Amino acid sequence: MTQLLMPKATAVWLVDNTSLSFDQIADFCHLHHLEVKAIADGEAAQGIRGLDPVTGGQLSREEIEKGEADAAYRLKVLDPKVRVPEAKRKGPRYTPLSKRQDRPNAILWLVRNHPELKDAQISRLVGTTKTTIEQVRNRTHWNSTNLQPMDPVTLGLCSQIDLDFEVGRAAKGRGEVAAPTDTLLPASMTERMEPPTQHDEEEELDASKVFAKLSALKRTTEDE
Repeated sequence: MTQLLMPKATAVWLVDNTSLSFDQIADFCHLHHLEVKAIADGEAAQGIRGLDPVTGGQLSREEIEKGEADAAYRLKVLDPKVRVPEAKRKGPRYTPLSKRQDRPNAILWLVRNHPELKDAQISRLVGTTKTTIEQVRNRTHWNSTNLQPMDPVTLGLCSQIDLDFEVGRAAKGRGEVAAPTDTLLPASMTERMEPPTQHDEEEELDASKVFAKLSALKRTTEDE
């Protein structure tokens, strides 16, 4: 059902600009008819500027005329031309009453099998509080002796996709790095390595020539 925006401001405009009855305005704006009467008498909604529902696209002029012609007619809010998706609620997941007793068992399972999960992640998965998580972890929960670790997915407290997502996020947050393998050196290391210069090669060649000449001279001396 489409909700009316700013019902009191809309009621002020309808009181001032139409001949609709108090009951019709109250029904359309979801107000009590005595509150609408107080608005008409100036005892309520003082300082509130009227909001035109026709300009806002929530009520048509034809609908107002129908209501003015028939006091028993109930006005209908126009459907919006653009549907705005509802914002997802942030915070702990809502857990039905029938499954709330299983949350400590699910917390125990998560604490034992996924110690890398933070309390905030566990809270999002099973819809609990950090205090309860600490009590289960420290074995100070009032029913700790009877708790048994149970998979929250099996209990229907969360989906496998949500669990895998939180586990992956926790592993990524720890910054796990794979063991090094026999691969090429990184560019940062190779850039610092200086290749042998041409001068060094020439020095090696000159030294070999010197030793060769010395060996030749030595053989000539022995022959003599």
